[in-house]
Amino acid sequence: MSECLLCKQGMKESLRFVDILLFKKMEAQVCLSCRAAFVPKTEEACPSCSKSGSSEVCQDCRYWEKLGLSVDHKSLYDYTDEMAAYFNQYKFQGDYLLRKVFAKELKLYLSAYSDYTLVPIPLGPKRLAERGFNQVEGILEAAGLTYQPLLGKMDTQRQSEKSRKERLEAEQFFYLLEEKPLPEKIILIDDIYTTGASIQLAKRILMKNGKKRIKSFSIAR
Repeated sequence: MSECLLCKQGMKESLRFVDILLFKKMEAQVCLSCRAAFVPKTEEACPSCSKSGSSEVCQDCRYWEKLGLSVDHKSLYDYTDEMAAYFNQYKFQGDYLLRKVFAKELKLYLSAYSDYTLVPIPLGPKRLAERGFNQVEGILEAAGLTYQPLLGKMDTQRQSEKSRKERLEAEQFFYLLEEKPLPEKIILIDDIYTTGASIQLAKRILMKNGKKRIKSFSIAR
């Protein structure tokens, strides 16, 4: 019997002989109760960024629209206490096995955008050295999705440590890794979408290079 990676409760496990023969890639072991605690997005959400609670355009998106900036963002789940605990264990405690938890959902959703290039939001050098991995790239790799790391990031204060005002007024901290022709259609991939500030800064760099078809996506909003 194995245990759930999140709640540490025991789980019955059945592995077929054919799975062993085919070296089947196993999913992260998460129990049904923990999976059920994640709240999927519904139609009752902001049409621009997937923020739950109202089908009207939210305050954050109205802020960007006033600046002449568009928002085209989708998420799979609400950012609840349970989701916060998941990301804390995955990102800050370094439980790398948890990169697999949303692999199936991610692959299924992004399969509709096969003509888009997936571009993960990067970490700064200091944060990457501390963590040992980019959590977004880990999730994409677990889903078997190909991506292009087009952007770099300067070391900055953690987004989670900033106020809403500080996030919205952040100076540019992204840059292109190489000066080369960029894909025509791009989806920026992040783990969590809060105000949209990071996504807008990343889009700004890409738009300077003539890119007009840019969407964004995150596991949680």
